[in-house]
Amino acid sequence: MSDNSSRSPVARWPFFLGNALMLAAAALVHYESRPPMTGTALALICGCVAFGTLLGILPFLFAHRVELRRAETETLANAVARIQNLEDIARQIALATSQWQTVQEHANKAAAAAGEIGERMTREAKAFAEFMRQANDTEKATLRLEVEKLHRAENDWLQAVIHMLDHTHALHGAAARSGKTALIQQLTQFQNHLREAARRVGLVPVTVEPGEAFDPGKHHFAGAEQPPAGAPIEGLVATGFSFRGKIIRPPLVHCAAAPAEAPAEAGSAAPAANPAPPPAAAPAEPRLL
Repeated sequence: MSDNSSRSPVARWPFFLGNALMLAAAALVHYESRPPMTGTALALICGCVAFGTLLGILPFLFAHRVELRRAETETLANAVARIQNLEDIARQIALATSQWQTVQEHANKAAAAAGEIGERMTREAKAFAEFMRQANDTEKATLRLEVEKLHRAENDWLQAVIHMLDHTHALHGAAARSGKTALIQQLTQFQNHLREAARRVGLVPVTVEPGEAFDPGKHHFAGAEQPPAGAPIEGLVATGFSFRGKIIRPPLVHCAAAPAEAPAEAGSAAPAANPAPPPAAAPAEPRLL
């Protein structure tokens, strides 16, 4: 706000002086009066105070009225200036109206081109989605075939390794029955090396100790009649195997309850060298991965 607007438009000091004089007159009347104060003196004092108060308020009322008139004048001047600008606005509106038709024509052409592009993109997106679906189906079929090949190959080498370990176990049993210490040590060391090599690829032999209790859930019996649970195990006919923590063949054992089925006699070296486990003891299909 400028200095002229901050200054009072009405001189205030005469009103303040009159206010001071009226208050001084009221004080003088009060001083000259003797108690008890008469009604005239009291009325004179009240009149002086009221008139002095009015004199103190009047400059502010006048200043407020002048400010209102000044604000009205400024508002009127701004309105006149804006009205003068209406002609320029009218000319701009006319120019914009003349250009609107051209802009609308270009917009219609752009909308038509955008529609064509959208339809073309939709067709291409559908074609691409169909191509990706066919490619995905082909890739899935190829991957499925490769997985099946890997499973078959794994099952083949797993059965081959188990077959070799079975023959090694049969050789070790024949050496144990022969009673030759040097041969037993050599075949034991050979069998341990083979089992360690199989353990490196996840194939772990599962053996039992003589005297261990028979458990139908963990062991397979080599005879026709299965002994009761808890029967002592006399010997191991074929080693069991677990592949990557999953039992694929339980150990094949014979118990005291079925001595006729024990293949550990001295004259039965040929069957011991190549034991024929029951179908349940054979490795399952290679669905272990």
